Amino acid sequence: MGRLEGKVALITGASSGIGRATATLFAAEGARVVVGARRQAELDALVAEIAGAGGAAAALAGDVKDEDYARALAALAADRFGRLDIAFNNAGTLGEGGPSTGISAQGWADTLAVNLTGAFLGAKHQIPEMLKTGGGSVIFTSTFVGYTTAFPGLAAYAASKSGLIGLTQALAAEFGPQGIRVNAVLPGAVETEMYREANGTPEAQAFVTGLHALKRVARPEELARSVLYLASDDASFVSGTAHLVDGGLSITRT
Repeated sequence: MGRLEGKVALITGASSGIGRATATLFAAEGARVVVGARRQAELDALVAEIAGAGGAAAALAGDVKDEDYARALAALAADRFGRLDIAFNNAGTLGEGGPSTGISAQGWADTLAVNLTGAFLGAKHQIPEMLKTGGGSVIFTSTFVGYTTAFPGLAAYAASKSGLIGLTQALAAEFGPQGIRVNAVLPGAVETEMYREANGTPEAQAFVTGLHALKRVARPEELARSVLYLASDDASFVSGTAHLVDGGLSITRT
């Protein structure tokens, strides 16, 4: 028996990185999974991989900024698998960076729309499905940036991801009495497409690596295991937390 046997999980940002690693781990632990992202081909490949390993998955491509998409993902879980127990709202973007006084209003709005509003819209439609079966676990991907550590040039990203922690706490307080646990996972640097885009040179990657107490960046699979903990009954009394998984970065920068 896997740790998620009999559960149904929804994961956004699942086409690569942390989301993809979490989808495959959840399926290996017995969950039936619904995966979402913008790239249909990558989602189809993920569903095929999960099916090939004996699991069950369904995919729907779309944009998390679109409330109709958030509604459709939650409905797909209910229609295909009969319930929704776990939601990992992981989709995100670095957004427009640079000096804060130079960030465009549109760039600011777009970053918050993906990272914060998209996660809110997901939870808005996921939680009612969870309430039908007595509760569930909602997890957001935040970051150490803007929580324990500040970096210049990332104002929109930091604000949106800090907002997710406030959203986590608000939802945990509001729906805790109805059996809904809500937590945020806060990665340090993780070897993903986003990390490579942001740190394109060996020098930049060496600098980021050196910021961590462990002197390395994480693998997506390591973050997936922390998300699995928050999703599982092992974390049955854990709610409203900002769960750092940052390789000691925050203690070396404070």
